[in-house]
Amino acid sequence: MKLYYAPNTCSLSPHIVLRELGLPFELVKIDNKTKKTEDGRDFLAINPKGYVAALELTEGQILTEGPVIVQYLAELKPECGLMPTAGSWERLRLQEWLNFITSEIHAGSAPLFNTTLPEEARSAICEKLFRRFDFLQQVLSGSDYLAGNTFSVADAYLFTVLRWCRFFAIDLNRWPALSAYMVRIESRPAVQAALLAEATL
Repeated sequence: MKLYYAPNTCSLSPHIVLRELGLPFELVKIDNKTKKTEDGRDFLAINPKGYVAALELTEGQILTEGPVIVQYLAELKPECGLMPTAGSWERLRLQEWLNFITSEIHAGSAPLFNTTLPEEARSAICEKLFRRFDFLQQVLSGSDYLAGNTFSVADAYLFTVLRWCRFFAIDLNRWPALSAYMVRIESRPAVQAALLAEATL
């Protein structure tokens, strides 16, 4: 398998999951500005959407969208427990978390990368985002991970998008349980290995 990635993007999530599962894979870096791979290929020919992550399977198919990729990967080694059993209530709850992270945290914070955003718009975005952080603070005050006491693909995803807060001058120490959660996830060997490979420590 090949994982097409760019540093400091949401592709870190499937990268972490690949390492947690111990699956063999190749990393292929993308220049987000030129849409070229590090070996000069046109990334748009690989993923016409133009963004990472994209996972090239051994049979040549390309899978896109991070939350789908991590579920696919977890299914390859269900014994690792990164996703609950298909058809279970716990599986639905985990998919609920993935959807929440996608729509409320990932999409909710992405506009803040726009440095020309008017202050009024930035404040409105942060106000909504902080309400989501308040909710996460409540959840993580009573649980080590989103799905209880077990690390899951949802944790890889949430960790990835919350790391962007440092680019937005948002101090997660305002939410102690959330801040402690980030330290807990970052200390995992697979997470450290992924960050080191992407040189984003």
